[in-house]
Amino acid sequence: MRFKIVAIVLLLLTTVIFSIGVFVAEQPSETEAPAPVEGSYSFTSIKNDSGISLLPISEGDSIHISPDSTFAYFLLAKDSLFAEGTWIQKEDALEFTYTLPTDTVRTYQITTLNDTSLIIKEGVVNYAFSRPDVFVRSEKVEFNFSLNHIGRGLMGMMVLIVIGYIFSTSRRNINWRQVGVGLGLQFLIAYGVLHVEWVQDMFSWVSGLFVAILGYTRDGSLFLFGSLIENQESFGYIFAFQVLPTVIFFSALTSLFYYYGILQKVVYAFAWVMRNTMRLSGAESLAAAGNIFLGQTESPLLVKPYIAGMTKSELLCLMSGGMATIAGGVLAAYIGYLGGGNPAQKIYFANHLLAASVMSAPAAIVAAKLLLPETKEVNRDMHINRTAIGKSWLEAIANGTTEGLKLAVNVGAMLLVFIALTYMVNGILGDFIGNINFGDEDNVISLNNWVVGFTDGQYSQFSLQFILGYTLAPLTWLMGVDDSDVYLVGQLLGEKTIINEFVAYTSMGEMIQNGEFIHKRSAMIATYILCGFANFASIGIQIGGIGSLAPSRKSELSKLGFRALVAGTFASLFTALLVSMLT
Repeated sequence: MRFKIVAIVLLLLTTVIFSIGVFVAEQPSETEAPAPVEGSYSFTSIKNDSGISLLPISEGDSIHISPDSTFAYFLLAKDSLFAEGTWIQKEDALEFTYTLPTDTVRTYQITTLNDTSLIIKEGVVNYAFSRPDVFVRSEKVEFNFSLNHIGRGLMGMMVLIVIGYIFSTSRRNINWRQVGVGLGLQFLIAYGVLHVEWVQDMFSWVSGLFVAILGYTRDGSLFLFGSLIENQESFGYIFAFQVLPTVIFFSALTSLFYYYGILQKVVYAFAWVMRNTMRLSGAESLAAAGNIFLGQTESPLLVKPYIAGMTKSELLCLMSGGMATIAGGVLAAYIGYLGGGNPAQKIYFANHLLAASVMSAPAAIVAAKLLLPETKEVNRDMHINRTAIGKSWLEAIANGTTEGLKLAVNVGAMLLVFIALTYMVNGILGDFIGNINFGDEDNVISLNNWVVGFTDGQYSQFSLQFILGYTLAPLTWLMGVDDSDVYLVGQLLGEKTIINEFVAYTSMGEMIQNGEFIHKRSAMIATYILCGFANFASIGIQIGGIGSLAPSRKSELSKLGFRALVAGTFASLFTALLVSMLT
């Protein structure tokens, strides 16, 4: 009981520290330089003060504000308008002196200017822009030795480890060497991806393969769907046609690689490293490595003969690894969605998604071994199950295509249902509960209006996103998310856990497109936080999937489900906080 009290005190202390940190961060700073207005931007919207769109935005609509005091912009919907001239910034205003199409001077008030977005206003018209290159800079991330980042990261790591220790089934049997080595492997991968050129080049090469696969998928989709894919200006970005085909094609490729034994060799190499550094059993090493590339129901096939005889700790490792990582097919889909139509931006997110999936493999082991330490002798032999997935390479592709189709339909159906449910819940919260008035007779205010005022307009009503954002903000603050973005990332973490990561990444993609992130670093950290299958639905998926391979273990799988969810979430958080400490 006293340990649970300590856990509650820790969480309360974190909330207090978070509140102080945000308060201090919100105070004006003389040393903090404002974001420069110079740069290239894409139009995101042109709306009046009522939020009504005045002109449609096309993919090529953009403006360039040059350091040499010249500007130029293009707007297709306004009769393919091309304008240029010179500019000058006067405090919170931009003065444009046009030379094309006509000589005139116009003044725009700057209402928003940060790392990711610019909003200027003329009269009642608001012009919103985003920096398309903010996530695609190719240079190495500078290592900013920030006591704030380092201290917050260490505090976050301590909180996660202490919570894991408190709720461990056998505290005295925790193998602290495994914990240290696992975190060390994560650190090495993170440092390499962020700061070592040859590691960056290697990840960029693999990321380039993913982006190329996305291109080939688009070619196949064009044959089936034609202008629905090609003509986004008329039809918009249709998720079902732009993203889900990637899941199908990548599943077919994975089956082909499995048929020829290529995937097994790569998995074995990763498993060998983890077995010999973290002293794991052969089965849990193979399962952890397999989860980097395969889904949470496909990876257990690699260790099918071992599942019936696994210890509870090994079983939790198997489940946690599935929760902490993502399958190659959906990873490719996330790259396509987050990257939009920008190849360089796709490479950027591919690098971080790949790194997150690799880093989360040892992190899942760390979390699982904290919550359920090994108390028995384990078998360290490694033998990959060689069950064939087809009698020929054509049959392997066909089987993979069928499985990919099932997954794509499942993803689409889940998105439809859960997004609809989210809107329904928000309708109840906003239209009914949010309209309840409170306060005295002289100061009556509705909950919706209070939310708008409390969040400075970030949320327009009382909603599920508001609740999740503010409930989980202290946790995302510990992960190193910049103070001004903690509520956005808290919302995303909540959506991922309660609904699924596809919904969360969909929301994140919209936030990026709308320029809602104040700091690009926050979006990078969010990429790591969301990278994993750790949600409540996955508990049922694993019980059904792994249970079908070893029916005798179904009851134990059910009992371990929630611990696996916690361990998978902790793995993503460990990964995110290490990255935040290094940037």
